[in-house]
Amino acid sequence: MANASRLGVDNDRWLERWLPLVATRVGRLPILELGCGRGRDTEVLANAGHRVVGIDLSETAIAEARARVSNGNFHCQDIREPFPESCAAVNVVLASLSLHYFSWSDTMLIAKRIRDVLLPRGVLLCRVNSSEDVNYGASGHPEIEPSYFRVNGRPKRFFDRAAVDALFGQGWQMLSVEHHIVHRYERPKALWEVVVERLDP
Repeated sequence: MANASRLGVDNDRWLERWLPLVATRVGRLPILELGCGRGRDTEVLANAGHRVVGIDLSETAIAEARARVSNGNFHCQDIREPFPESCAAVNVVLASLSLHYFSWSDTMLIAKRIRDVLLPRGVLLCRVNSSEDVNYGASGHPEIEPSYFRVNGRPKRFFDRAAVDALFGQGWQMLSVEHHIVHRYERPKALWEVVVERLDP
């Protein structure tokens, strides 16, 4: 397990180390970002010279992302809805802390749809809640289905290594999977950081 030293709240610079990989894969196509939020990762990608199409359910977050990244292409929608036409074929998809709010069947379907828009050797960089993320709901809440809880009125899924492997078991090659404790909120957060590559059928 990899642990970060706490240098203060919001010391989560996870994406920077993956920029060289992104640069080798992205080509001339935009990056599809699922759950872009207020544009934190969008800004990192844009500053590295990439075009980003960001999706988020929150109109407030999208407005902040637009203010943060003026040349971003943002869409306010559920990530279970069809992706924008401009992302019908991409080489890189980013989904940081956005794939763990759904039933297992929906989660598997989203992963399949991501794979469907990725070109051969395209990569998905994602982070999901860990089953050890007790500070943010991994225990003590009503269970909707296994490892899926209603946390303060909001559904949240928590992953152990077996669930990560199951989600990306078919049609993917695992490039990296690491467990981290990150410090971007008031309390430490446990998560899985996963990078997978689309395998040809």
